[in-house]
Amino acid sequence: MKKSLLLWLALMASTSALAEGGKEIRFGVDPTFAPFEWKDPQGKLAGFDIDLGNAICQQLQAKCVWVESNFDGIIPALKARKFDAILSGMYMTEKRKAQIAFSDKLYNGPVFLVARKNTLQGNTPEQLKGKNHRRGAGLGAGDVC
Repeated sequence: MKKSLLLWLALMASTSALAEGGKEIRFGVDPTFAPFEWKDPQGKLAGFDIDLGNAICQQLQAKCVWVESNFDGIIPALKARKFDAILSGMYMTEKRKAQIAFSDKLYNGPVFLVARKNTLQGNTPEQLKGKNHRRGAGLGAGDVC
C-alpha cells in the first residue's frame, strides 16, 4: 500500500501557528481506517497516524487537537480551515494533488493481487494487461493502479 500524508502541510501550518504564539495543531482524521486511525473500546483515538501526530506536536511543543471528519469531506474541510492538516491514511492521487499539498511518503507497503488458486493468468502488469479485473470498493490501491 502506498501511503502519502500531509506532513509537510502539518509542519507548515504548525510552524505558522507557533510563530503567531499559538500552541495548537489541529489534525483532521476519519477514525475508521485501522491500523492507521481508529477508536479504541474507550472511544479514544489510536493508530499510526495518531501516534505520528502526537509525536509532531510533542516535538513542536504544541497541543494536538484531533478533529473528526468524514473522509469524503476531509479535503473540503481542510480547505475551509476547519483544521490545519490531514493525518488520515490518505493516498496521493492526481485529483487530490490538484487541490492540496502532500509530503513525501511516510509509509510504504506492498500492494498484492489476490485470486483463487490456479485462476491467475500472470503475475506482472504486462502479463495482466487487457485482462478483466475488479477491485473492492474504497481500496486505495485502485487509485494508483
